[in-house]
Amino acid sequence: MRCPGRCLVPLVLLAAPAMAGDFDPASLDLAALIECRSDVPGYNGFALWLAGEPGAAKALSWNEGPSGNPFLRQYDLPAPVHVFGRETETIVFTATGPMAVLDGIAAPDLARQFDVPATVSTPDKFLGEKVVAESTEESGGVSLATRITLNVSTVESHPGKTLAGCSYALDVK
Repeated sequence: MRCPGRCLVPLVLLAAPAMAGDFDPASLDLAALIECRSDVPGYNGFALWLAGEPGAAKALSWNEGPSGNPFLRQYDLPAPVHVFGRETETIVFTATGPMAVLDGIAAPDLARQFDVPATVSTPDKFLGEKVVAESTEESGGVSLATRITLNVSTVESHPGKTLAGCSYALDVK
């Protein structure tokens, strides 16, 4: 059977439980994940563990709470995490990474502080993204593209708050 490069995707998905099982919760550096100081495999190992291991959030003493947004999974932390020169006890996960929920700084101000250009900047919405790392590897007709971006935004579900964090993306072609 001849198979184009996309046939590797199921192999990656089959390996996901093994990768999740290899994650050691004691090794978690949440601030590094939020501030884009990790890499895609490091984030994916943690994310697979968090999503696939029963009781993972409880093992970290995190309490999952309502986010008010179907695209965000929200957790209250047992102790503040120090990120971007601030502290927060609330984080959210998007489909591609963790974000701190911050008080006391407007999204445009935080974006300027970290040279994150605005994609959308209106009185009602802010969205900014800065590429931190990007690479593509070719092997045997398969292309693996990784992209890590620092994101700053506002969302209706969290009025008066700024969300700041990292997106870890892996595209297999």
